[in-house]
Amino acid sequence: MTTLLTRTRRWTAEAVHLALAAAALASAFALRFEFSISHFYLVMLGRALPWVLLIKFCVFRGYSLRDLGWRYLGFEDLLRIVAANVAASAVVTVVLRVLLGVAFPRSIYILDPLLCIAFLTLARAVTRLSSDGRWFSSAADGRGNVSGVRQRILIYGAGEAGRRVLAEVRSHPELGANAVGFIDDDPNKRHLHLAGLRVLGDRGDLPAMVQRHRVDQVWLALPAASGPEIAASLEACQAARVATRRIPPLTELIQSKVLVDQLRPVRIEDLLGRPPVHMEDTGVRAQLAGQVVLVTGAGGSIGGELCRQIARAQPVALIGLDHSENALYQIDLELREQFPGVPFYAEIANIQNPRRLRELFLEHAPTIVYHAAAYKHVPMMEKQVFEAIENNVFGTRNVARAAQSSGVRTFVLISSDKAVRPANVMGVTKRLAEMLCLGMDPASPQPGPTLPEGDPSRFLAVRFGNVMGSSGSVIPLFQRQIASGGPLTVTHPEMRRYFMTIPESVQLVLQAAALGSGGEIFILDMGEPVKILELAHKMILLSGLRPGEDIQIQFSGVRPGEKLFEELHTAEEHTLLTPHPKIRVFRSFDSAVTGSLADTEILSRKLDALRGQVASRDFAATVACLRELVPEYNPSGTVLRAQWPASVGRG
Repeated sequence: MTTLLTRTRRWTAEAVHLALAAAALASAFALRFEFSISHFYLVMLGRALPWVLLIKFCVFRGYSLRDLGWRYLGFEDLLRIVAANVAASAVVTVVLRVLLGVAFPRSIYILDPLLCIAFLTLARAVTRLSSDGRWFSSAADGRGNVSGVRQRILIYGAGEAGRRVLAEVRSHPELGANAVGFIDDDPNKRHLHLAGLRVLGDRGDLPAMVQRHRVDQVWLALPAASGPEIAASLEACQAARVATRRIPPLTELIQSKVLVDQLRPVRIEDLLGRPPVHMEDTGVRAQLAGQVVLVTGAGGSIGGELCRQIARAQPVALIGLDHSENALYQIDLELREQFPGVPFYAEIANIQNPRRLRELFLEHAPTIVYHAAAYKHVPMMEKQVFEAIENNVFGTRNVARAAQSSGVRTFVLISSDKAVRPANVMGVTKRLAEMLCLGMDPASPQPGPTLPEGDPSRFLAVRFGNVMGSSGSVIPLFQRQIASGGPLTVTHPEMRRYFMTIPESVQLVLQAAALGSGGEIFILDMGEPVKILELAHKMILLSGLRPGEDIQIQFSGVRPGEKLFEELHTAEEHTLLTPHPKIRVFRSFDSAVTGSLADTEILSRKLDALRGQVASRDFAATVACLRELVPEYNPSGTVLRAQWPASVGRG
């Protein structure tokens, strides 16, 4: 049926083309003789017309004019129509003179192709106008816009994306949109008419244009705009009190869909001061395909996204480990529904229980481990020092030892920028986790425990900053505060953080596992840190409200263990380039920071001493041991002033 319809459409197109070609030749004669054609030239026209149509039929088919769309006519299509007519005119001239001895008046050879080009183009223009519904009628207002219940939109951006949006709005009346004009910040585009619509002004003119043209929505057709540019546009739309939607960034555009189908609300990640980072997945898929993969902390934001992206690579089996029954149940349901062909095993376990870990590693025999399980809330861990150490340090050691003893090929630790010159318990425990994991790698200066036969396990770590949308991050907190009417609490006006999206962070983790040979720490080039106060302003704007008027912002003061600025590496940790331009790497034990603790035997003895201090609940000795293990650790005042009741030992 499809083939029949295609053939019918093609033959119809060719019939129309021949009819227009005949009309063009007749019109050329009529114009040449001012609509008074003598009998001699009428005979010439009748004799030559069949040959002209045959030649144009063959030439037009050779140029595939029958396959040109009727509702869409681009510049390339117009060039093809012109080239086909010029070629056909040349062939007609030669054939008529050589075979028939017919010589048209010279002006006919110019008028005929010009008229034929005009008729073919006009036919497509009429078809497009009729399909777009842009005929003049009583339903149209004085500006040529169809009135009714359709939403009146203003397109922000008069570039290629803006013109595509306009074309698709006109081609799809079911969208219920009526474009009234463009807005663009380029002064050279002001007052231009593009595809029948005028560029009405720039960002500063937006409130007046919204009111004058009764605009219901502004569509941001700025797929290549930076975060600050999107934020400024959004602020202008908010000042004009008009709803806003956005064409997504170029990296997210789906070519197989209608562009306007991808319109969505502006998201907080659009306001990052850098474009999102996208990793190549070829090496990642090759790394994961055919492997048994275990993810700890699978119920969390990072662990859950790790499971989703790993499942797409079709591993032999995927094991999700978490201590939270409900979180694990949710990811189990999701993966079984979305990836029914990937065996997923939801395992409840506490990483502080080495016996349970040995059972799981023996049962499933994973070949790759992504260790995301950790306590990560900075202020809470300042008050739960022993629990943070037991989970983040010794829980990590339990998982790493189980992985090494069972012959796991790759072990990837999910670390944090707070491990750099740590000022809090969470950061120092993450730094210790990095040290003990990388110390177990055979690439380290001092090998760890005796390895099983076969290829040794390789250990590596990945550091990144705050993850947008993860549980416990500032963004969900701001969203809850906005929903309740405010105020938004910002700790300090100069507080800055590196931010990345959940997909970015997980892609980095997977890419690092594919790039690493063992003993490295990978970090992402995250651009400039984001000011939390500016982030709060942007989130209020995203909610359609006004900072300082609808929602207030209050400063709550820096919390225990927090720094105004986070770092991704120290000056002593010299980063190197990797095959990916946005990923850098360094070997942690090459740094002067760890000093003699690069010897894993010394590190192991120090960790055993730390475990003893934690077990005896000797708080002062525990903090002293942490500072000895990580000399750059600077405890917060909360930790230094902590007093523990005598009944549970000193704290």
